[in-house]
Amino acid sequence: MTATGRSGSAPARTTMSGKSIVESQFERAANLIGLDQYMRRILMRPFREVQVEVPVRMDDGRIEVFTGYRIQHNGARGPCKGGIRYHPEADHDEVLGLAAIMTWKTALMDIPFGGAKGGVTVDPKKLSKLELERLTRRFTQRISIVLGPYRDIPAPDVNTNAQVMAWILDEFSSRHGYTPAAVTGKPVSLGGTLGREEATGRGVMYVMMEYARDFGIPLKGSRVVIQGFGNVGGHLARLLHAEAGAKVIAVSDVSGGVVNEKGLDVPALLAHTAAGKPVVEWPGGGGRAIANTEIWTIPCDWLVPAALGGVITRETNARTIDCKVVVEGANEPTTPIADLILEERGIPVIPDFLANAGGVTVSYYEWSQNLQQYRWTHEQVNRELHATITKAYVGVRDLAKQRGVTFRTAAYAIALQRVAEAERLRGN
Repeated sequence: MTATGRSGSAPARTTMSGKSIVESQFERAANLIGLDQYMRRILMRPFREVQVEVPVRMDDGRIEVFTGYRIQHNGARGPCKGGIRYHPEADHDEVLGLAAIMTWKTALMDIPFGGAKGGVTVDPKKLSKLELERLTRRFTQRISIVLGPYRDIPAPDVNTNAQVMAWILDEFSSRHGYTPAAVTGKPVSLGGTLGREEATGRGVMYVMMEYARDFGIPLKGSRVVIQGFGNVGGHLARLLHAEAGAKVIAVSDVSGGVVNEKGLDVPALLAHTAAGKPVVEWPGGGGRAIANTEIWTIPCDWLVPAALGGVITRETNARTIDCKVVVEGANEPTTPIADLILEERGIPVIPDFLANAGGVTVSYYEWSQNLQQYRWTHEQVNRELHATITKAYVGVRDLAKQRGVTFRTAAYAIALQRVAEAERLRGN
């Protein structure tokens, strides 16, 4: 195990990493609020970084060794909080950038958490279920020294789910006694909260509803394109179709996409993908198959990137996107230069740590329920989520209008101000 304090930093990569994206956005907001130089250094550097090697015995008897990370960016406002992702491209800079976003996300939502993120460099699709469980348990063992309900609370992220969280809970509890508040996104039968699985997608919809009301783009009957049809994109499509009356005209996953100008049959498409079949092979509803590159050029009202980061770039699609507003369901989907291009083109962007904050907000509700040994109803969860995310949206909207800046810069400014205040009150 290796660990570094605030002064440790990794060499910069030549490509635009998650860390680089966050640093670029940070400076604009820090300048807006006149943040002191010493505070900029505190807020940009991670509090603690842990890198571990994770040996796993495979089903055929071989031992494979995977690299894992847990980075705690800031804990001034509460215990660190953030997901764990399993992905072949997960590396130090990606995890660090995502940990920083979690700090700003929890501050913007004004919930008592800091920011963290974890990841293992692995392609989980190549592992059996037993191999995945062994990997999860060994990774949990290696990082458990920095975890705990008042220290750092993991949650699901890319390629992890409630089952993975259950294994983390069991492994942590075997050493510390039953500790349901040590991890969120768990199965409901193990202390998870109702509404957590759909929370990120539902939060995206709530933000879209508020923006639609303020800027005259009615959500009912509007045309929505969703890039990514996993947990976030799938639930968002279902909710927009069933509750908001929007017309989802195109979706895509890693295999490709499908488009129907009259609107997709979302329930039928969800049933298709739930059976393990790719979106591009869906035969129903009169739609046609499209390549992943085409998803960005379909004319629409709302474009929602809801998969991985770095998908909207100057080199690929920032100048050809044809929508009224981009809503970032994924983390860091838009590079800073692409962000400026969209701004120049008059296409507003609702930033990731406002739009997709529903997941961590409902994780906070789950953590609170675990500490209280009390369960909320699904209706209560949704009601509280709507109130929390709407309050955050209104704050961002008002500051953006007042200072003449983008939603992203306003959101960063609010978050930075809150974390900086907590650091100062603690004596920094």
